[in-house]
Amino acid sequence: MAKKVSGYTEDWLPIKGIQNGMIYTTSNQKVTGVKITPRNIFILDANTQDNILISLKNFYNMLDFEFWLVVADRPVDISVYQAELQLLYNDAPNAAIRKLIMQDIRKANMFIKNNVVDTEYYILFKDKNPDILEKRIRMMINGLADCGLNASKVNNADLRVILENFLNGGQNTEFGMVMPV
Repeated sequence: MAKKVSGYTEDWLPIKGIQNGMIYTTSNQKVTGVKITPRNIFILDANTQDNILISLKNFYNMLDFEFWLVVADRPVDISVYQAELQLLYNDAPNAAIRKLIMQDIRKANMFIKNNVVDTEYYILFKDKNPDILEKRIRMMINGLADCGLNASKVNNADLRVILENFLNGGQNTEFGMVMPV
């Protein structure tokens, strides 16, 4: 009898689940990492830029395990900001202020129409031992801080964004589960 090949991505991915800021795989590996807060170093003076780049080179050279640098786009939700602008517009004391607020409302609408995203940066790695993973996370956060960058442990939402970027080309899927017939 021929083996039925599934058309669902979930059936060929070696992922059991995501919890506690880790992807659990079918081979008992755990994938986790750090999220790096973006920083534009090119607005700094040349000497500071050079120091940061040298620090990053030293940081990457001290990593003695396999890791992945991942860049992911996350949709920006500015609905709260838009609601606040609308309230300000409604309470504006004069036409000049309303005109300025309306310009911001139009700009916010333009961002939504053009699907503006935040770009996020991650360093991910895997291991079977959770203690080793936690040690690496602490080492990376401290090492990146020495480079002048802020980093934090990835959370479940971060890992889902990374997977959605990989599987769906950055498209956010909110249509629910599809059940096989």
